[in-house]
Amino acid sequence: MTGENDAAAPQRPGAPTADGILDAAVRGLAPGAADNPLVARIAAGEAPREVFTVLALEQHQIITTDRGSFRHLARRADGDPPVAAFFEALAEGESMALGALSGLEEACGLDADALREYEPRAGCQTYPSYVARLALEAEPADVVIALSANFAAWGGYCATVAHALRTRYAFPEAACAFFDFFAEPASELAALAHDAVRHGLGTSRVTPRLAHRHGRLLQEYELMFWTALAE
Repeated sequence: MTGENDAAAPQRPGAPTADGILDAAVRGLAPGAADNPLVARIAAGEAPREVFTVLALEQHQIITTDRGSFRHLARRADGDPPVAAFFEALAEGESMALGALSGLEEACGLDADALREYEPRAGCQTYPSYVARLALEAEPADVVIALSANFAAWGGYCATVAHALRTRYAFPEAACAFFDFFAEPASELAALAHDAVRHGLGTSRVTPRLAHRHGRLLQEYELMFWTALAE
């Protein structure tokens, strides 16, 4: 899935490839099985149901913030269509996720007043705050790599939570839709990420060292989100 605007320069033998960089980021930045105790407790049905109420409240704010960050990244990448397309797809996906979250909000008894009046936890909001920082100052193509690594971990967590909501907590199907949305393999988004990184390599706008740093911090802030939920 390569657009006409993608870099067409041939790869030098031994030069980094988009697939190689993305695969290395996903593998190298993957969290360990013991790094997220709360998800393990959810999988075992040992976490209190109140966790899901707080998760819904926090995610409502995270989604709206991330959507704005992705739109800003798309605007910054306006001269690099494959990169902009990746962030435009992410922003659209956040709008879909917000709609899917309503099922969990309803199951937790949350209304518009509760969403508006909720005071967020700093540990939960560190992740979107860092995404906003990346949107302001990081090279967009590097952010594609960092986010791709984080999405792999987040998708695995969501698959675990979705299964537990059904089998351990007897939540209705509508409450699982948010987690199902992120747990599903996103082949189209993966193709967009590949095109974006390939374009970034062709235009010398990819710095794997910085992309890895961004991704490492995103993974750590992701774990802070779950830790703050557990407190």
